Amino acid sequence: MTNTLKLQQVHSDYQGQQVLQGLSLTLGQGEILALLGPSGCGKTTLLRAVAGLQTISQGEIHINGQMVSGDSAFVPSEQRGIGMIFQDYALFPHLTVAENILFGVAKLSAAERLVRLDDMLTLVKLEGLAKRYPHELSGGQQQRVSIARALAYEPQLLLLDEPFSNIDAQVRYEMMAEIRSILKQRNVSAVFVTHSKDEAFVFADTLAILNQGVIVQHGSAETLYSAPNSRYVADFLGSGNYLPAAVLDRHSVATPIGDLTSLTPLAFLNEFSGMVFLRPQQLTINADEQGVGMITERRFLGAFCHYWVKVETASIAYYVEVRSQMMQLSIGQKVGVTTEPHSLVLFES
Repeated sequence: MTNTLKLQQVHSDYQGQQVLQGLSLTLGQGEILALLGPSGCGKTTLLRAVAGLQTISQGEIHINGQMVSGDSAFVPSEQRGIGMIFQDYALFPHLTVAENILFGVAKLSAAERLVRLDDMLTLVKLEGLAKRYPHELSGGQQQRVSIARALAYEPQLLLLDEPFSNIDAQVRYEMMAEIRSILKQRNVSAVFVTHSKDEAFVFADTLAILNQGVIVQHGSAETLYSAPNSRYVADFLGSGNYLPAAVLDRHSVATPIGDLTSLTPLAFLNEFSGMVFLRPQQLTINADEQGVGMITERRFLGAFCHYWVKVETASIAYYVEVRSQMMQLSIGQKVGVTTEPHSLVLFES
C-alpha cells in the first residue's frame, strides 16, 4: 500500500515549550486516521504541522513520497496537495454555495468548473442549492459545503479539525457515516482530530492516541479498545474496572471475583501481582445468595442496565461497573460476578 503521509521523529516547539516529541507514523492511501486525546495533547499542532501552517523543529514530514517539512525542505501549505475542513466551516459568507465550492479550482476552464460543481453537489447531496448563501443553510449543510470545497480540489490527503463538534447530535453520526463513505469512494486519505472516542470509532480506520505530545498507542480501534498498552489508553477509550490479580499460569489469574481465564498467553510471569482491567460489558452477573457481590446501584438504560456491584474480599471492598441485559436484578441483591474467557489485560499495580 502506498503511504500518503509519513512522519519521522517529528518535534515541534511553541513559545519555548515542546508540544510534539518525536512522533512517527504512516498513513496508507485511502486510510482514515483519528488523532485522539485531551485538550493540549498536541493533536491540532500535529495537524497544523502536516498542513504547513506550523514549522517543526526536528524530524521529517512526507506527503506522497515528497518531503514537505524537514531540515532541508519546507513546502508551503498551498503546494502540498491537501484539503482542510475546519470546526467552524470557514465558508465565505458573501459567496454562494457554488462559489465557495469552486474557490480553490480557479485554474479549471468554465466547462470543467461546471462539471466539478455538479459532481461535488451530487456527492454531498446538495443538488439545487448552488445559488444559496451560507446563512441560508443549516449547520449540517454548511459542513457539506466545506467538505465539497475541500474535495473539489481533488486532494490526496484531507485534514479535518474537529469537523463535527458544531453539528447537532441527532444528525452527527449519520453525517459522519456519509462523509466516511465519500472519502472511501474517492480513496482519499484523511487525518481527523477529535477528543471524542465515539466519533473516532465511527469515522476512523485507525487511532493514534496522544498524551503530552507523544503517540502512546497507534492501531485499529478494536485493538486499542481490547488491548490497551497503558491505563491512560484504557481509561481514555471508556470506563473499566481494575481488580487485583495474581498470575497463576500463562492463561489464568486469581482475582476477588474468582479465577479468570485468558484466551491468549499472559505477558507476565507466574507469581506476578498486578491489576486486571475489565470493561463493564465483559462482566456478567446472576442472582446468587452465595455470590461474591452485592448490587449497590442500578440504572435502567433501555437495552441494558448499568449496575454497580460491591465485591468484598479479605475485608477489602471493590466496586465494579457491570453492563447487563439482566433487567430483573435489584439494589441489595447478592450476585455472582464473572467474565467469559477472553484476552485478559493486566497492568502493574
